Amino acid sequence: MIKKELLEILACPQCKGPVELAADENGIVCRACRLLYAIRDGIPIMLIDEAKPLPANQP
Repeated sequence: MIKKELLEILACPQCKGPVELAADENGIVCRACRLLYAIRDGIPIMLIDEAKPLPANQP
């Protein structure tokens, strides 16, 4: 799991907006861009090219 302190200082690399931990805690979500950034081995992969779009049915 990612530390709360780290999550508080992270920002979306695309829009520079706030991010939050995904419900399954396996990624970081930017609601504004509707992108999911993976977390691998406890490290957030904050690369726009590796981000996945959120499904249309996910809030």
